[in-house]
Amino acid sequence: MSHDGAKVRKLLRQQTAIARFGSFALREADLQKVLTEAARVCAEGLGVPYAKVCRYRAAENDLYIEAGHGWKAGVIGTVVCADPTSPQGRAFITGEPSICNDVRKDSNFELPEFYAAHGIVSTVDVVIHVKDDAQPYGVLEIDNDRQHDYDQHDIDFLTGFANVLAEAVATSARTATLQNTIEQMKILVRDKDRLLIQKNVLAEELQHRVRNNLQLVYGMLNKQLGDTVDKAGQRGIKAIARRVSTLAQVYDHLLGAEMTRTIDFGSYIKSLCLHLAEIQGAPEGTVTLTCDSEPFIVDLDAATALGIVVTEVVTNSYDHAFPGGKGLIVVSVQSVDSDLSAMTMILRDDGEGFKPQAESKRHGLGLVRRLVEQVGGTASLDSENGTKWTIKIPVSPSAMPDAIVTIAGAGQAAA
Repeated sequence: MSHDGAKVRKLLRQQTAIARFGSFALREADLQKVLTEAARVCAEGLGVPYAKVCRYRAAENDLYIEAGHGWKAGVIGTVVCADPTSPQGRAFITGEPSICNDVRKDSNFELPEFYAAHGIVSTVDVVIHVKDDAQPYGVLEIDNDRQHDYDQHDIDFLTGFANVLAEAVATSARTATLQNTIEQMKILVRDKDRLLIQKNVLAEELQHRVRNNLQLVYGMLNKQLGDTVDKAGQRGIKAIARRVSTLAQVYDHLLGAEMTRTIDFGSYIKSLCLHLAEIQGAPEGTVTLTCDSEPFIVDLDAATALGIVVTEVVTNSYDHAFPGGKGLIVVSVQSVDSDLSAMTMILRDDGEGFKPQAESKRHGLGLVRRLVEQVGGTASLDSENGTKWTIKIPVSPSAMPDAIVTIAGAGQAAA
């Protein structure tokens, strides 16, 4: 009973050792500490002075002693053969436990020098095989400087321990992969942020250059206007100058925002109307231009085309709609709940109106219609009492959920 009781107590200690090691290994992120603790627990669990963990290196085809317990300095970090000429190699190649109760009597082994230096007599090796891996991680070995006959319980303990250690190795590998992935993602995020900053800087510089070039062209056109005596030529230069100025206004507006493919048309149209009023310089009490606009977002190309439409029609009202020298041009942008799929743009003035010739290019009607068609819209003109353009533009619900645009402007469309 005394002998059986001792064996039971030994088995309980070994089971407890495996459980505690498993808990430790799954908490510890440092694989080297896990391997060192594994060697210590195995040595104590089997009552031997030495134990070690050998990792297989495929490139060198050897077993590298990664960690150990009880060994003198210099043993950890050395290598042993990964072939059947060593106890470790036999277990690694066969996948089965390798038991040598007395290495002095086994002439098949070529033992490393440190065995003799430590007086090693008995060894047991079991393979550490991570589940689903084609190649075993390595070998777990206990070493004794006394001759000892190890039984099946000892082998079961060491094998079970190696299985727990294999899971710890796999967990460490997964953790390392995850950490590496996280680091790579951090690098990508930093690179993306840096590239985004660079993109914004370059985009802003591009906006400045485009705006400055447009203003330069506008100045050159005005200078050319002063050198042109032909009335038709002056009208043509004025029309081109207005369109260039409208494009410059778009870029002026973009310089205060991030580089995107959309623009707040409400804010832009207010700025554009102020600019048009300044250019016309109508004396106080004569022609008045007002703008009442709600904010909403449209595509940059659509805003540019519609801006040119507003410029053409409003400018033409200044030039032709008020022979008496007094009148009103209203530009308004309002949301209308009844139609969420389109914005309605109305250009109206209280001038004398006119009778347009069918699609007359001389009055710029063709240009307005072409610009509206360019953004997928439709345009109609009423010139009985003053002049009123009604323009409908389809909009994306995500860009403008419930906005309708009204631009009340202008007499005869400019050439």
